[in-house]
Amino acid sequence: MTLKLRQEGVAWTDVDGEIVALDEATAEYVAANEAGGLLWRALAKGTTRDELAAQLVETFGIDPERAAADTDAFLSTLRQRDLLEG
Repeated sequence: MTLKLRQEGVAWTDVDGEIVALDEATAEYVAANEAGGLLWRALAKGTTRDELAAQLVETFGIDPERAAADTDAFLSTLRQRDLLEG
């Protein structure tokens, strides 16, 4: 299943590898560290959960189980904030 960030009503910028985003509907800011920024940029283009976890493993050298757990936690936060399409 392809995951993608909500396109409408979300303004974001990349600041030195980290993400600062504004949900324009709720006027809430979201910030993501370097790892979150990596996931955010991939989600902006469209990707899968497994691809996200693999990117964390490749970029940060963490074990696959931790990468999967971190990915799931990040996706859960985005879903709670209604920032994913679908």
